[in-house]
Amino acid sequence: MKCAFHFKFEDLQVYQKAMDFGEVIDVIVKKFPAYELYALSSQFRRAADSIALNIAEGYPGSDAQFVKYINYAIYSANECVSCSTKARRRLYINFDEDEENRNLISEWTKMMSSLRKKILERKAK
Repeated sequence: MKCAFHFKFEDLQVYQKAMDFGEVIDVIVKKFPAYELYALSSQFRRAADSIALNIAEGYPGSDAQFVKYINYAIYSANECVSCSTKARRRLYINFDEDEENRNLISEWTKMMSSLRKKILERKAK
């Protein structure tokens, strides 16, 4: 169901995928040991959520500002790669789960890089 109060950035496929990724990570970290609650679990959740939050925050600004926030979102995605690797090394997730995380992040960062490139090309014209 679509909200009566819809925001334009919600139409962006990269935003929707980032929102989905945040939910995937939320489910994954619930399996982590309790002692990770304020450590890796929290960091992973915050980094994953930060991706969509940065897209939303940067969207209404200028092209230069949006590119800056796209970069922040990509930085958060890279942080998620490290969190996923740490989770695999600590045996909280298996190899296949780590690979799926990496696949989602890779797909998403390619989309973000393409969006950033289009914005910069439009700005150069």
